[in-house]
Amino acid sequence: MSGLVPIVLLVAEKPSLALSIATFLSQSQARYRKSYLDVHEWDGKFQGRAAHFRMTSVIGHVLSIDFPPKYQNWETTDPASLFDAPTVKTEATPKAHVCKHLQQEARGCSYLVLWLDCDREGENICFEVMDNTLKWMVRVPGQQVFRARFSAISAPEILAAMERLGEPNRAEAEAVDARQELDLKVGVAFTRFQTRYFQGKYGNLDASVISYGPCQTPTLFFCVQRHQLITAFQPEDYWTIRPNCGVCVFRIDVEWSRGRLFDRDVALLFQRIVTEARALRCVEVSAKEERRQRPNGLNTVELMKTASSAMGMSPQQAMRCAEGLYTSGYISYPRTESTAYPPGFDFHEVLVEMRRHPIWGEYAAGLMGHGAFAPPKGGHDAGDHPPITPIASATEAELGGGDDWRLYDYIARHFLGSLSPDCVLRRTTAAFAAGNERFSATGVAPVRAGFTAVMPWKAVQGEPLPPLHEGEILPITEVELKQGKTSPPDYLTESELIGLMEKHGIGTDASISVHIAKVCERYVSIQSGRRLMPTELGVTLVRGYQLIDPDLCLPLVRSHVEKQIDLIAQGLAGREAVVAHTLDQFSRKFRYFVGKIERMDALFEASFSPLASSGKPLSKCGKCARYMKLISVRPSRMYCPTCEEVLNLPQGGSVKLYKGLACPLDNYEIVLFSLTGPDAKTYPLCPFCYNNPPAGAMQNDGSSMRRQVAGPGAGAKPGMPCTLCPHMGCQHSFLRKGVTPCPECDTGTVVLDPVSGPKWRLDCNLCSFMIYLPETLHAVKLSKERCQECESVLLKLDFKKGASPLPNGETETTACVVCNEKIAALCTAKHGRSYAKRRGGGRRGRGRGRGRGRRTGDPLMSFRDF
Repeated sequence: MSGLVPIVLLVAEKPSLALSIATFLSQSQARYRKSYLDVHEWDGKFQGRAAHFRMTSVIGHVLSIDFPPKYQNWETTDPASLFDAPTVKTEATPKAHVCKHLQQEARGCSYLVLWLDCDREGENICFEVMDNTLKWMVRVPGQQVFRARFSAISAPEILAAMERLGEPNRAEAEAVDARQELDLKVGVAFTRFQTRYFQGKYGNLDASVISYGPCQTPTLFFCVQRHQLITAFQPEDYWTIRPNCGVCVFRIDVEWSRGRLFDRDVALLFQRIVTEARALRCVEVSAKEERRQRPNGLNTVELMKTASSAMGMSPQQAMRCAEGLYTSGYISYPRTESTAYPPGFDFHEVLVEMRRHPIWGEYAAGLMGHGAFAPPKGGHDAGDHPPITPIASATEAELGGGDDWRLYDYIARHFLGSLSPDCVLRRTTAAFAAGNERFSATGVAPVRAGFTAVMPWKAVQGEPLPPLHEGEILPITEVELKQGKTSPPDYLTESELIGLMEKHGIGTDASISVHIAKVCERYVSIQSGRRLMPTELGVTLVRGYQLIDPDLCLPLVRSHVEKQIDLIAQGLAGREAVVAHTLDQFSRKFRYFVGKIERMDALFEASFSPLASSGKPLSKCGKCARYMKLISVRPSRMYCPTCEEVLNLPQGGSVKLYKGLACPLDNYEIVLFSLTGPDAKTYPLCPFCYNNPPAGAMQNDGSSMRRQVAGPGAGAKPGMPCTLCPHMGCQHSFLRKGVTPCPECDTGTVVLDPVSGPKWRLDCNLCSFMIYLPETLHAVKLSKERCQECESVLLKLDFKKGASPLPNGETETTACVVCNEKIAALCTAKHGRSYAKRRGGGRRGRGRGRGRGRRTGDPLMSFRDF
């Protein structure tokens, strides 16, 4: 190695970050090339010696945790067994080939520098990257893996991070692994049991999955708790008296010291006493200056709260915008718990940049010119990242306006406000007497705007009092008896919910927005003012937990788990011990919950309709030959009232009967499932086979198709349409309906869509590839013959009269859509890159090739064109 220039592999969390970091480190000299992901290369020095640098990235997490295939089937796996089940890590984004990309780029490299985000999740990704690089790298003595720590995407920050490289933190990475395993096992066990139990009994739940989450459910609890306070509230009438008096042109609003009374007769008595007094006598006037303290540094929680309450943005949208501003180099890292700036923070550098801004540049210059700025003294330094600050000056036009600009504007103003003087105001209070009754009035006036000059929404609100002095008499013109009614609290706002989650330790600054988004998607509706009203299902679930085991929804349990995870991150506890102890606790709670589920079931009976009274008849049951009902509300299901059997259906589309045809394997009537959209596919399926795949049916890997057919929210429930069934005895299986192997995914089979006419087409049963046949076709059928060249099934094509491309005006022919150049030229391929020639391969898979460079929607090219 002494005579060779070492190669240093640098890995960032996203391609955009890799580009920025490479630009700063190479001084814009990096050369770009495309692999599975972007790669930037340049020459420089590393650890004092010449080196070649290779910068690339991942796309978030490289790996994701899940159960092995043995535990994926909802019907055959006991949810209780999941607490002790093994877990596996699989590639998080397999279509991007991130693992293969890392392994390929690691070959020949001597050193690895990790530029992942500097939080626990980033630390966890560091070790995922190491798992996919170290085995393929050249072994060298000494330290081989380095960790770069930074808080902003700016040249000074990146260059400084390169000079002070450290090591990745395994304890923090293991804390993330522990949380992932706990959330997976606990959440999936409860979710599968609840979903199967209640969807098998009630027809109008309007939920494809009834989920439980160790963070999600306590978050929902806060919303339901407020709802319960509102519904239990009993309004009461109250009365208060208010004397009206005037001083010159001023009107003084005075408040009664007794506040409100709930007895009208007593209130009338006091009204008469004040009326008889005829005047208010000023007994005391006091004035004092008050200071409104400037804000501390901005952290993630405060950013999300303000974005929701003042900008109408969801926490998730706010974090998406903040992430975009960060990766573009406009703000510092947006996930931080700190509100105190660390010692040595360079405020001057940021102010110099802000001085260039056309809106608040003059204000920033004023802070610098008069030496008026000083770091705020309060706040909390969590030791992770500095507070969120602007890094580069940007105008509304540069950011494209909208949410990005509004968020950036707030971050910049908050930073300037944190360096500004306090706001000073003068509060004047006057006390009055009418008989023995006491009243008061308060007025405020600004003395020095301070930080409110750049944060005008924080400015002093209110009017000053007119000049008053002790002993002054104010004649009363009228004494009003005002009646009111007590009102319940409003529903929680997102901002209030974020505050409660932070207070009780539910989630982290990186996950709070995700938990709120899931709760809003499943169990809460968002009202005006971004107030959160739980649905009937959400309320019923929480009430059920409260009846069986309140710990399941109370925030105390999750807060305790988070403290245990923190111990792992600090190196004070082992991951295995914490996970085992916590799983044992939840396993006991799960068994108790299952044993007492009838308590929750009683609440569901009062709120939802049983399956027997839901849905409409659609197709015949293969067991009793009576009609089953289609439950069309989420999740779509088939229910046989006679057999009392529930059969799951795909989600996200429509279901109708298919010509009265029955499955030859079980005699259930076939139905057609249609997805939505301009290129929506239609699949025949047997309701029973979809839930209970026939023997040998899994020899064709249909996992991707099942996800595609199942639609959003279908979870991990098994499902297999007829186009995936390889059973030779079924006339609807892909073995009987298939035309040719798919050229796009190389594992699927292109089948004829039986109801696609008049726009006839062929669809892959695994991927999104499809072929539109000639538009002038009247009908299409599969023949029993195969192409002698490629072994594809020949199609019987019946063209419309007067629109046939065949010679001599013929309208019927039998042809191979793969090898027949004239027919292929009239076809159009969509959602696929290519349609390549196979020589002698056909269905047995010999000689499969792939074309190159075709775009979606191009005419289907003849195989001889490749």
